[in-house]
Amino acid sequence: QVQLVESGGGLVQAGGSLRLSCAASGRTFSRHAMGWFRQAPGKEREFVAAISWGGGNTYYADAVKGRIVISRDNAKNTVYLQMNSLKPEDTAVYYCAARAFEVRRTLDYDYWGQGTKVTVSS
Repeated sequence: QVQLVESGGGLVQAGGSLRLSCAASGRTFSRHAMGWFRQAPGKEREFVAAISWGGGNTYYADAVKGRIVISRDNAKNTVYLQMNSLKPEDTAVYYCAARAFEVRRTLDYDYWGQGTKVTVSS
């Protein structure tokens, strides 16, 4: 069992930066691939970024590539999402998710956090 708690969301102006964190409980965190997803009002939840269980492989949606970096610290049971050059279209609730072993770009994750809201003003 893995429990996930996101933090770091807030209101930021376009062009600004935010760093989201996702703290995980459970002894098997290091064996889980981690993903970040987002859901804007009236839209479906979509993939943002993912990282392999060892941290050696990262994956990004085209819409955020070059602006967002995912990383993890297995010693701290935490995954991060550094978001730079934010745009109003990045406004959404951001969720972290965990799944055993393999990374996925789909919603096929075993555990989900409650989400943290990011609002980017123009």
